[in-house]
Amino acid sequence: MADFGVLVFPGSNCDRDCVRAIRGLGHGCVSVWHEEKSLDGIDCVVVPGGFSYGDYLRAGVMASFSPVMEALRQFACDGKPVIGICNGFQILVESGLLPGAFVRNSSLRFVCKWIHVCVENIRTPFTSSLKEGEVLRIPVANREGSFFCDDADAEKMRERVVFRYCSSEGEVCDEANPNGSVSNIAGVCSDTGNLIGMMPHPERCCDELIGGTDGAAIFESAARWRPS
Repeated sequence: MADFGVLVFPGSNCDRDCVRAIRGLGHGCVSVWHEEKSLDGIDCVVVPGGFSYGDYLRAGVMASFSPVMEALRQFACDGKPVIGICNGFQILVESGLLPGAFVRNSSLRFVCKWIHVCVENIRTPFTSSLKEGEVLRIPVANREGSFFCDDADAEKMRERVVFRYCSSEGEVCDEANPNGSVSNIAGVCSDTGNLIGMMPHPERCCDELIGGTDGAAIFESAARWRPS
């Protein structure tokens, strides 16, 4: 049984959702305040969504300087699994742990709805039990959720894309892109694969009572994953 740790920053508002979802799946999970300097005893770190530091300056940038981030860098360098969700994804990008950048949604509006993503990379701890091309139904809730990189970087990142927005049938198309992300990118991983970021919220779909269970597979994958 894996022990998860969910980071908590001032302004985080999805940390309790993550803890509840993970514990509901039968795994140990603790909250880790952003001033902590150690991640000892934790097998997998979740950087949750919300509005860390009120998204002042820009989403995720202030949290990237929190004391816990030094421990997180070492945790990731040791090959242990880390997932950033929504604002957590933005924090990992601002920290330089993941590539790319985020800008305002193409609609210039906050987007909150159920969407679909297709799995493009199963060589990560969080997708190892999924199938390539599998379609997941997961909600999004963001205002600066448009993932951006230039064309040259997008080509270089081809192997690092984990999820793309798609239709319910798995078609990657503009109509399925909720925020205008480049190449419909919904999630990417580090070059080592143990660290991923995704804009959709898997913790919000781990129970049929709240609309679906596709997100459970992401946490279960990490719980069962063992380094090769």
